[in-house]
Amino acid sequence: MKSLSMIFPLALSIASPVAGQVASSADPPPFPARRLAAEGLIAESGAEVSVAYRSLDDHEEWMYEADRIYHAASTMKVPVMVELFRQAADAKLSLEDELAIRNEFKSVVDGSPYSMDFGDDSDDTVYKNIGKSMTLEALNFQMITVSSNFATNLLIDHLGVKNVRAGVEALGAYGLEVRRGVEDQKAFDQGIINETSARGLFIILRAIARGQAVSRNASERMVEVLSEQKFNDGIPKGLPPGTKVAHKNGTITRIHHDAAIIYGAHPAVLVVMTRGIEKEGDSDALIARITKALLP
Repeated sequence: MKSLSMIFPLALSIASPVAGQVASSADPPPFPARRLAAEGLIAESGAEVSVAYRSLDDHEEWMYEADRIYHAASTMKVPVMVELFRQAADAKLSLEDELAIRNEFKSVVDGSPYSMDFGDDSDDTVYKNIGKSMTLEALNFQMITVSSNFATNLLIDHLGVKNVRAGVEALGAYGLEVRRGVEDQKAFDQGIINETSARGLFIILRAIARGQAVSRNASERMVEVLSEQKFNDGIPKGLPPGTKVAHKNGTITRIHHDAAIIYGAHPAVLVVMTRGIEKEGDSDALIARITKALLP
């Protein structure tokens, strides 16, 4: 992955356009008008929607139902990544450490074993390495860019879910609760789920954007990974082609979120969370429309 040193200056000089992106010479609508347009889209959708938005120059901010709690889906993988880099910074591990790939995990309910089901995952790379090993860095890349559930559980087991929770608390991302790995059916049946608010995710992403999640270097490396996201039908679709977006989405039945650091002419952090839309394509389209309405 190429360095972001030329496109990720954290002293808020990042307001210049990304290479290849042409900033519009026309004055955008004022922020109150853009916010009202986004509110109109939410009202028309009939869904539960939450938005957390702030430009990185702090001139614009909109928190719409930002403390409403949702199933976090795969957005909970972002704080797992932050904890990985924190432990690397503390010399508790190296990103180059090899981790044995075994498909057996313990339910947080009673410690009973369960295995991951390839049919429920979005990637087969880690499954192909069962009985072998992968580096922590490679597992993190699969967890974020293609949302590998298998990689997520391996990392949570290695890092410790209590440590992930402590890292979230240290950043002040209240409303974001990582309670377990994924595909723990016994826990799900008992209502033990990972939850978040738009504000909680926003706080994590903003810390990364400002170089304050672990360290400047760690934050830059996390942005590099988030920028390689393979599922780009939400927030990125609402932006001009070529806009740099570092983001993580998450989807389960009738729930769809996207949380992003947006670069280009108008750098910002934007989180859009939805609940109640049956088709993922429709929720993707709504997230993209809200993004287009908000971003000048």
